[in-house]
Amino acid sequence: MTQLMSFFLFTGALIAAFIILPLFRLIVGPTIPDKVIALDTINTYVVAAMILFGAAFEEIIYIDVAIVYALLSYITTLYIAKFIERRAKDK
Repeated sequence: MTQLMSFFLFTGALIAAFIILPLFRLIVGPTIPDKVIALDTINTYVVAAMILFGAAFEEIIYIDVAIVYALLSYITTLYIAKFIERRAKDK
């Protein structure tokens, strides 16, 4: 196994391990904003994994998909934050 491939495997395993803590917060989080932040953190790690995957296989399409996924994740986070803010004003 080449040194570059072992780097990609190690980094991929590290990203997978880093997803565990926000996943726990997503499941157990006491408030909705905690869960939203955990989900956004997981999305960031997924984008990093997509970019790593694209670099490992030397395919630019995976990086393009990661950019679109990051944009959709950002828009979704903004929408959820606006929803939470509107709900807090109604109470």
